[in-house]
Amino acid sequence: MQLADRSVAIVGGGFGGLSTACYLADAGADVTVVERNDQLGGRASVLERDGFRFDMGPSWYLMPDVFERFFGHFGREPEDYYGLEHLDPHYKIFFKDGDEVTVSADREETKAIFGEYEDGAGAALDAYLAEAEETYEIGMEHFVYTDRPRFRDYVDWDVVRHARGLTFLGSMQDHVADYFDHPKLRQIMQYTLVFLGGSPSNTPALYNLMSHVDFNLGVHYPEDGLGGVVDGIVDLGSELGVEYRTGSPVEAIEGSAGDFEVETDEGFLRADFVVSDADYAHTEQELLAPERRQYDEDYWDSRTYAPSAFLLYLGVEGSVDSLEHHTLVLPTDWHEHFEQIFDEPAWPDDPAYYLCVPSETDETVAPEGHSNLFALVPIAPGLDDDAETRERYRDLVLEDIAENTGVDLRDRIVVEERFSVSEFTDRYNSRAGTALGLAHTLRQTGPLRPSRRSSEVDGLYFTGSYTTPGIGVPMCLIGGQHTADAVLEDRGE
Repeated sequence: MQLADRSVAIVGGGFGGLSTACYLADAGADVTVVERNDQLGGRASVLERDGFRFDMGPSWYLMPDVFERFFGHFGREPEDYYGLEHLDPHYKIFFKDGDEVTVSADREETKAIFGEYEDGAGAALDAYLAEAEETYEIGMEHFVYTDRPRFRDYVDWDVVRHARGLTFLGSMQDHVADYFDHPKLRQIMQYTLVFLGGSPSNTPALYNLMSHVDFNLGVHYPEDGLGGVVDGIVDLGSELGVEYRTGSPVEAIEGSAGDFEVETDEGFLRADFVVSDADYAHTEQELLAPERRQYDEDYWDSRTYAPSAFLLYLGVEGSVDSLEHHTLVLPTDWHEHFEQIFDEPAWPDDPAYYLCVPSETDETVAPEGHSNLFALVPIAPGLDDDAETRERYRDLVLEDIAENTGVDLRDRIVVEERFSVSEFTDRYNSRAGTALGLAHTLRQTGPLRPSRRSSEVDGLYFTGSYTTPGIGVPMCLIGGQHTADAVLEDRGE
């Protein structure tokens, strides 16, 4: 199906928008991406300062099969645009009781570590990952790559047949407990939920598939980081004819199919169709007139949002040898932290957090003799992050790193930038300053996420993490194809 001689304006240059742009341009459309910031990539921005280069958002390259499938659609391979290194170890965990676990790319090594915590845990890991692999294969083929945005799409024998054996109900917390008794092993199996913006208690057990992503498919590092992946997709789009306009905030979306006007601070962009990759709530509440909105303010207030984050981007003198490229620091009981995100929002008293040290793998991200890292603490969206609070929390995090990893950064910092709720709101128009979008709770999964087709504005479509299949770079790439397919289904010839 083709869309020749039709024009499409895509509002927002995150992974969802960039993906949609490639698919629609490949189908013959005249595609223009309009991005408010000076960089493309959305939350996958890059910060460069004094010889340091930081990925500001996503930093884990997971699900390499999704990237291969994306580029393969256009007759390309990821390696045509960036190199890829398989990380070993995948990551390291510091527990705050002094315990350490390094998760190797070697399954047998990992099983041996699990066995040290609990008799039979190695065999339990094999069984858990076998189920996770099955869930992944069935889930990706029949519920992710196959778009099912409406409830009626599930009233199908094919769906029923393939859904047998998949655990849709119940929480990840309960599901993992069926396999492991030791609390630390449960934490290791559940930490990937941060990529979905949820907690063990509110994320459906279906997402055990993330363990297959982690343990079986592996963790990789792309050349030039995730920013290099953005550059690769942008280059692909340019080859397909996509036009990009950066530094051009959109102020309103007016008109309808065949006669849209996208108002920017530089004037109007006319298009036959519009796809919004901007924050869904911002698009509806700020860019559309009230009578053109599908959801009211009460709807958005009632949603469960994925966490925001408190981020420190740090360039430091010397090495940080005890840290790996990906390092997690976890309290032995992390329930309080999740409660302070989802139940009683507050700045975490005893935070679980993530440290990314790309200079352990890539010498180009820091000057010689220096290390590049960022610290990310998941926090509740909508928190007050005034200057005094940020300063206090910055000191708490640096002290916690020193105490629990043995790496004291405080007297070695030569570059420091902070990013939190306010910046997510201001830079990305993010609802409540969420870092990811809507959490993947049972009530916000599949057809319960907002629609990719506007029911009120003919010719307006949505892509990105608010729509199906949801949060994460791979999911947004796939969602971009689904949105493009929706446009082609409705408008193609």
